[in-house]
Amino acid sequence: MFAPTLSKLRLARLGFGFILMLTVAGIATAQAVGAIPIPNITLQMGPSGGGTKPGDVSTSLQILALLTVLSLAPAILILTTAFTRIVIIMSLVRTAIGTPTIPPNQVVVGLSLFLSIYVMAPTYQRVWDDAVVPMTAKTITQQQALVRAQVPIREFMLKNTYRKDLKLFLDLRNERPAEPKDVSLVTLIPAFIISELKTAFIVGFYIFLPFLIIDLVVASVLMSLGMMMMPPTVVSLPAKLLVFVLADGWSLLVSAIMAGYR
Repeated sequence: MFAPTLSKLRLARLGFGFILMLTVAGIATAQAVGAIPIPNITLQMGPSGGGTKPGDVSTSLQILALLTVLSLAPAILILTTAFTRIVIIMSLVRTAIGTPTIPPNQVVVGLSLFLSIYVMAPTYQRVWDDAVVPMTAKTITQQQALVRAQVPIREFMLKNTYRKDLKLFLDLRNERPAEPKDVSLVTLIPAFIISELKTAFIVGFYIFLPFLIIDLVVASVLMSLGMMMMPPTVVSLPAKLLVFVLADGWSLLVSAIMAGYR
């Protein structure tokens, strides 16, 4: 009865002894070859002296500012460009057709991103030419480049912001700018976002209308045929897809979105 248990214990002892021998042999080999040096990393902060050039500090600050801007890039992309309107319209199209997961979110977001780049290309080209290029050539300071970069973006947002929404935020902050170019970005950005949301929902309403009519027609036909147990979506979904494809819906939708930013 106890023979298998004794044999297992013996094997365990032999295995432990073998591992112990390998460990001792490894330690002896390390001592014979020499101890492996462990790297020591230290971080020091001090004034730009003692061999450190002032330009190095300026470069470090530029890198820090660039990393900060990159961390805020998603919010800047979403809130100050055409991305908000486009992605909402694309999502409403999926819901109107009756396929809330097709196209997938990755496709919808990717298409909205590239359409936003297409819409914003002239604006950001002006930012590059008026602000980035002179700053890299050191003909203007960073502060002047920042002021110049705001001009095209402010003009784009003002062009696509409803006066009612802009007046709302101006009244909330008690601002009375003399000219539209004097509106601060703190006031303009939320007004622009509200306007984009409003425009996207208006476009979504017009998108829903033809698909709603198809649903009503299909439901009426099924009811008249006595097919009450048949879900209307089973029949209306292929019909909506067929109508959308025959009408070249994606091209019409993209054309309408692009026309809204001209």
